[in-house]
Amino acid sequence: MPAPLTRTLGRFVSALRFEALPERAVEAVRIGFTDCIAVMLAGMNEPVARIVRDAIGTRGSAGESSLSLGAERAAAPDAALANAVAGHALDYDDVALAGHPSVVLVPAILAEGEALGASGRQAVAAYAAGYEVWARLIERDKDAYHRKGWHPTAVLGPVAAAAACAHLRGLDPAAATRALGIAASMAAGVVANFGTMTKPLQAGRAAASGVTAARLAAAGLTAAEDALEHPVGLLAALSPKGRVDLETPIDDLGRDWRLATIGLNVKKYPMCYGTHRALDGMLDLIAAHDLRPDSVAEIEVTTGSAQMAMLRNHRPATGLEAKFSMEFAMAAALTARQAGLAQLTDEFVRRAEVQALLPKVKLALDDTTSAEDPAFAAHDRVRIRLADGRALASPELRFARGHWSLPLKEGELWRKFQDCTNAALVPQDAARLFEALQRVDETATLRALRTVTPLRAAS
Repeated sequence: MPAPLTRTLGRFVSALRFEALPERAVEAVRIGFTDCIAVMLAGMNEPVARIVRDAIGTRGSAGESSLSLGAERAAAPDAALANAVAGHALDYDDVALAGHPSVVLVPAILAEGEALGASGRQAVAAYAAGYEVWARLIERDKDAYHRKGWHPTAVLGPVAAAAACAHLRGLDPAAATRALGIAASMAAGVVANFGTMTKPLQAGRAAASGVTAARLAAAGLTAAEDALEHPVGLLAALSPKGRVDLETPIDDLGRDWRLATIGLNVKKYPMCYGTHRALDGMLDLIAAHDLRPDSVAEIEVTTGSAQMAMLRNHRPATGLEAKFSMEFAMAAALTARQAGLAQLTDEFVRRAEVQALLPKVKLALDDTTSAEDPAFAAHDRVRIRLADGRALASPELRFARGHWSLPLKEGELWRKFQDCTNAALVPQDAARLFEALQRVDETATLRALRTVTPLRAAS
């Protein structure tokens, strides 16, 4: 008989307590909240974020939950949607489990937690519940979702967010199981929409779906108790080749914490994570050899097939398209000696010197699979042929800087936070919010995180 996966996860979500979490897991959640809120504030005035806010409307000070921690409010599902879209608008949010856990979990938890008056400890435990559910589902599939066209954030995010919100609501095992089953029917999102406004919408919809699923389950809406593992359930539907494990029982939940071992990978660059290892290698070569655009004849990047599928824009013309272009990543590095928010503008992308470099970048396939993340090759590598005939090469690049096993140096997370919040918060408010998020588990109520004095309100 197939293992009762959905019910097992429902019981786990219902029974989880903050006290059971190892310190390393709590540390990961602190990073997730800090980084996600930073990029949410950075993205709140991006066109996609404004479009979504205008579409949902706001309720002044009467709504359940705040938008971008400010004065404007909306119903909790709408606030989760808008805040997750803002958090993913720049593609600068953290990465793990072949997707973006924090940009789904944090907005869902903030929205529902604010409505419920939840504490920081409850929020941290809710994040852990959602992360562990996501982790245990994605590791069952032998084939990378990206290669099949699925956006993992959009198809597993709703289930993870439902788990988080079910925990916040204190649902019993039966109701938590129903929440997961309801969310299984809310899974949707495709890689083809990468490089468009719909990609952040997919993350936003995942967060909102989690809030809604938990609320409906609490109200008594029914769902299949095996919606995840049934032969025609979510996991099988996401795996048309039938290579997904529907039967192995989970017997180490609450003992072997994926959140502590896999953790979160913080992005150094506001681009698709598929570019980050190569960007590290390219920037190192540029610094070591003082490379200039006119000194380079060709750049070859060896990378994986799933990364190539994500990095579909070979001749980008806008900042949004450029986020999903290895060619642009290499051109930006060589032109500006960095790949930051300042380079992800339409004006920079369309510069003649940047566009002239794009054809010089070639992609070579490495069909291996990373043991840590099947969406990536075992390693990336950058090779450069110079105009004078010399050849340069990076080492094999297994982890990007900011990876859980190669963490940011001391102070780097704060500097990213400063950069992301510079337009939204005065310096003293940014420092106060950063410190609060670094101790989010000590916060008496999530409502205390609200910031009502932004320099530039969302508009």
